[in-house]
Amino acid sequence: MTINHHPSDETLMRRASGTLSAGPALVVSVHLEGCTVCRNRMANFEAIGGAILDEMPPAPLAADLFGRTMERLEVAQPLQARDRPTIKHPELGLELPRAMQDCEVGPWKWLGPGFQWSKVKIAGSPDAKVMLLKGRAGLHLPAHGHTGLEFMQILSGSLLDERGRYFPGDLDEAGDDVDHRPVVGHESDCVCLAALEGDTRLHGFLGRLLRPFVGF
Repeated sequence: MTINHHPSDETLMRRASGTLSAGPALVVSVHLEGCTVCRNRMANFEAIGGAILDEMPPAPLAADLFGRTMERLEVAQPLQARDRPTIKHPELGLELPRAMQDCEVGPWKWLGPGFQWSKVKIAGSPDAKVMLLKGRAGLHLPAHGHTGLEFMQILSGSLLDERGRYFPGDLDEAGDDVDHRPVVGHESDCVCLAALEGDTRLHGFLGRLLRPFVGF
């Protein structure tokens, strides 16, 4: 599998430092499972961060440091668990990445003609905006933008928009300057994992109609 689209350096640095919120961190963890290039980049950022910490003078620890650290480790743990099998979800008809082993994945819900979505819950992060999205081959997603970064990891099939084509293993970061209407590749249905740091801005009548079904 050739991976052509990767997280930005800024995103990987935030992931390495533990400052990336739980939803995007999960999507990046899924990407890292299958991308040697990004695992090596992460290792470099972690080494740089460790060297910087070694040079800093000691400082008092925050009272909630232990709890916050454990929450981050819960998201990061799947990166070290590479010998575990994929997670089978017969009710969804999917095998999900190892990084999602501690997530609560809801049933498929109707999103629009040819599209379904499933809410993904992360333990300890009830406000995380994460979902699985499934689209039928050849169909367009509603035109939309974002008030913050959108992270989307392709699990199967492909998506195409004005900026490129995304295949299994690819991760797309779309900022608030991106308005697009992705189309599912004609070769097969597409399943992807998506997380938002802001909100989705759905355009047009169809977008306004579908907004209540998604909730973010």
